[in-house]
Amino acid sequence: MSVLYARRCCAVLAFLVLALVLVPFPPLAARPAYAATAVPGDRLTGSGAVNRSVLTAADLTSGAATGTVTDDAFALPAAAAAPTHTFEGTLTLNGVATAGGFRTIKDTYHYAATAALKHLPPVSINLVQNGSHVIPAVRGLQITGSAYWNVILGGGRAWNEKGDGGRTRVSLPFALVERNANCVHNGLLTFLFDGSTISQVRYQIVNETCEYFQFDMWGQVGATYSRHTVTGDTALKNAYAAEVTHRIPTKPISALSTDYPNAGIDTSAFGSGVTASALSTYGVSYGGVNYVGACRTRQGAYPYCNQMVLPSYSLAKTMFAGIVLMRLTQVYGSSVSSQLIRDWVSEADTSAWNGVTFQDTANMATGNYLSSAFESDEAGGGMTAFFDAESYGPKMTAALAFPHSAAPGTKWVYHSSDTFVLARAMQNYLASKAGTGSDIYRWIRDQVLVPLHLSPDVLSTERTDNSATGQPFGGYGLFYTQDDIAKVSRFLNADGGKIGGVQKLDATMLADSMQHNPANRGLTTTADTTGKTYQYQSGLWARQFTSADNPVFTSPVYVPFMSGFGGITAAMLPNGATYYYFSDNNEFGWSAAAAQAYKLPATGGGGRRLLGNDGFETGTAPPWTADDKVASDNTREVPHSGTRFAFIGIKADGR
Repeated sequence: MSVLYARRCCAVLAFLVLALVLVPFPPLAARPAYAATAVPGDRLTGSGAVNRSVLTAADLTSGAATGTVTDDAFALPAAAAAPTHTFEGTLTLNGVATAGGFRTIKDTYHYAATAALKHLPPVSINLVQNGSHVIPAVRGLQITGSAYWNVILGGGRAWNEKGDGGRTRVSLPFALVERNANCVHNGLLTFLFDGSTISQVRYQIVNETCEYFQFDMWGQVGATYSRHTVTGDTALKNAYAAEVTHRIPTKPISALSTDYPNAGIDTSAFGSGVTASALSTYGVSYGGVNYVGACRTRQGAYPYCNQMVLPSYSLAKTMFAGIVLMRLTQVYGSSVSSQLIRDWVSEADTSAWNGVTFQDTANMATGNYLSSAFESDEAGGGMTAFFDAESYGPKMTAALAFPHSAAPGTKWVYHSSDTFVLARAMQNYLASKAGTGSDIYRWIRDQVLVPLHLSPDVLSTERTDNSATGQPFGGYGLFYTQDDIAKVSRFLNADGGKIGGVQKLDATMLADSMQHNPANRGLTTTADTTGKTYQYQSGLWARQFTSADNPVFTSPVYVPFMSGFGGITAAMLPNGATYYYFSDNNEFGWSAAAAQAYKLPATGGGGRRLLGNDGFETGTAPPWTADDKVASDNTREVPHSGTRFAFIGIKADGR
């Protein structure tokens, strides 16, 4: 487990090593020669002349954490010099069970009444170093054994500052993850080390994506550095270099207006509609660039924005369950979606599940529910029992407890528990095809997620029994970075389910779910509190936009989107752009942002529309569908004949 963070301020000492609470350690044994691939953009060329007043060498040597400090204190400074020392071995934090401070910001369920929750779980991390990059040997969700917290570690940095007395400074991002839940609390840690000593470790958490439990946590503890060769160290370094290499290029969100000046984009719309203090991050993925907004914390910008851990909540219904169903169909044939749940989940072999198919369940149309009102069951006591259950048996029992109320496939009622049942059914179906040792999440990881070059954060999932071998939750329990959201959205939208030109998802199912087929828009949901209804299919929502929403929608447009608890949205527009944001104040206002993103010219597969072989200029020949980014009757253009025209490619003026 590992979660660490640093904090506080004091004056810089030029070089003195004071009576440092620094722990000596033995030298590393002689190493064989090796050549790791350098991380793109490394090496540091600064002078090390950093004007530091917060988390100085004296602070980390003999200071104490009395509160949180600016996150800039953990950031790589512009003048950072290349590290003179290399960290490899095990870092262990001492005394975390009782150390540190805690400040509650929001606590709906009174979690903070439990004292042990206010401290870090046990922290012992194997680390290697590639240039100035410090890399945890284990990435993704780590089960700590804590009754409350699991952890995710990201790659950090190492550098030298002149005020650190010849020692090298390290900073690492990490996240606490609530056990048996999807909340994420992002933090940082920092320390100094050299060839024989290590300082105390300062840690701090001042950000979360968690609607019901928000807090600041901080502390400074002694640490032990056990120097040794980490197994597979060169492979770890090379893997991290590859991870950075494969990230989508990023630009600030403001660059959209300068990159596409003729589109008339108002970038202030992005991130709007959500309380600023509740917004973790946002962005627009378009044209091979991830245009990103800030990663906000209560102490300024998060210095590892591209590694801020973001929870999926119900985005997993698309990015796990929906994608798995489409991949199973692509691999094993069209009969997969019509498989019966009761044939593959022994506990569901009851009359309530007669005739319920995989597709019905992915569509939230099992017919088993208490109330058909918009997400009424999802917020009810039956679902609370489902979410609270950690072990498989009670969780499945709660998932199957809803009474039979309608014919399968006829009524949309939103249940996270249904996706859990579907995940179990698909697990057992896969085992029948690929062998009893098969695991549904590891299968889709290897089939799709790894080829997409997603981050290690998404390559594991929460499971029953707080175990790496339990049943995946299916409908929640994944973790992402900004880069992951951009890549998966592009895969579903602009790339049409292809990787390297190879079709990975069933094209028909994906086209239906992405609203490319007017003959199959999925089920219509019941009305939400605003009176609006949506379409729903295979874990994907869709919202229709018209000129009544914004004049930019000159023709009706369906926008498929992923949606998650608390205020999470990834809207995939038909021009190939995706607008996403992660927040935790139950705000889902993204129509203004969608309208601005829709101004971008159609690109890639996201702008695909079916055109008949003739007659499209009248807009009447099936299977014609009109989209004002591809086809229009706008008087600015002159058709060959008839009244309508189509764009093939992107116009030079950006329209």
